[in-house]
Amino acid sequence: MSYIDPHVHMVSRTTDDYERMALAGCVAITEPAFWAGFDRSSPQGFFDYFRCLTETEPRRAAQYGIAHHSWLCINPKEAEDPVFAREVIALIPQFLDRPNVLGIGEIGLNKNSRHELEILEAHLQLAADRNLLVLVHTPHLEDKRKGTRLIMGAIRNQGRLDPGRVLVDHVEEHTVREVLDAGFWAGMTLYPDTKCTPQRAADVFEMHGTDRLWINSAGDWGASDPLAVPKCREEMRRRGHLEEVIRKVSFDNPRTFLSQSGRFRVEVAPTR
Repeated sequence: MSYIDPHVHMVSRTTDDYERMALAGCVAITEPAFWAGFDRSSPQGFFDYFRCLTETEPRRAAQYGIAHHSWLCINPKEAEDPVFAREVIALIPQFLDRPNVLGIGEIGLNKNSRHELEILEAHLQLAADRNLLVLVHTPHLEDKRKGTRLIMGAIRNQGRLDPGRVLVDHVEEHTVREVLDAGFWAGMTLYPDTKCTPQRAADVFEMHGTDRLWINSAGDWGASDPLAVPKCREEMRRRGHLEEVIRKVSFDNPRTFLSQSGRFRVEVAPTR
């Protein structure tokens, strides 16, 4: 069964990972802009990063039959200097017409600071002005619920963004219901040991259903697994979930949300 990984940072992965993902059934990915493992010292660093996301990674992915899509932003970890952050945001419009760009992301909060919130609002303004999809990063650990509520409040206050075109990622057991009840889509980012494991994600599906909910691997610069999505699918099979349910959370749901951009490309997944 084919699958989509709708949130994976392939700039941090080797070409061997592309090959392994393709062999496991991955046919399309989306890569949000995020932290590079270090703080960048100039807007030019982001300019080159945006070129990588819109030029280099699509070519790498295509070698393995995977359609690559991207999101652009300055991430909340680097938003504490609002002057610097606004210089980066000013670079984004020139990339928005590139064929693999789906929208703005992953924006949000990291420490729930005033400056992070200011830059979040600037990103939301850009997304509203251009009618773009939005992918949101929520904080980790004890600040997650507070940060999630702050983010949803900022989106509501913006007033022109449809919650059905916003994906709130990194949800966990204590935030997923609020996100879904507010009309947003929700993503569970899977890690081997921390945050949301494949086993915990299967629990969430069993507790909250599968509507407007998906799974992704992140596959970032820390301890992570670019095969987390197929591993979660196997956990669901082990528990006896129907193939149509497994397909819904690993292919149909991301395709439905991402196709709202008009640029998302993916082959129809065959049945297993």
